[in-house]
Amino acid sequence: TLNVPGEDLPHVRHYFDEAHLSYGQDVVVIGGKNSAVEAALQLFRAGARVTIVYRGPAWPKSVKYWLRPDLENRIKAGEIQARLGSQVVEITARDVLVRGALGNEERVPATRVYPLIGFHPDFELFKRIGIAFDPDTGRPAIDPNTLETSVAGVFVAGSVTAGTKISEIFIENGRFDG
Repeated sequence: TLNVPGEDLPHVRHYFDEAHLSYGQDVVVIGGKNSAVEAALQLFRAGARVTIVYRGPAWPKSVKYWLRPDLENRIKAGEIQARLGSQVVEITARDVLVRGALGNEERVPATRVYPLIGFHPDFELFKRIGIAFDPDTGRPAIDPNTLETSVAGVFVAGSVTAGTKISEIFIENGRFDG
């Protein structure tokens, strides 16, 4: 979480859903890695007015090689606004208060806000129903052939199988040929 006032308002989505719902709207995407960059590009292409806010001074090297130039070109063309080296201070029903690297503050209009700053699975369900998992990595104990957990009849799939090592699970390496 961001730990800022307003992050629980109804127009703040901690997951990216449907870009077309933002057509014609002011949208702020918070984050600078693949999920945030991809969401910003999709939102732009769906007709939203997009501002992306990232605390780092530059886009991380981990941003996918086909996304980075697309984003940089949209920013250069003025089609997506970027606030690098910036922090979100507050989210209101109408805007996002952003503090720049030099301490300057600006209110960015926003009818939708997407804080896409990283995903960590919630292990409470695992604990409640007794699924064994590695306390360091969060990986559940599973049968690799069936994905059944240590609790009979309970299966897991997708990113939760990687625990906190989510970067090991993504669509590019999740397809099997043959």
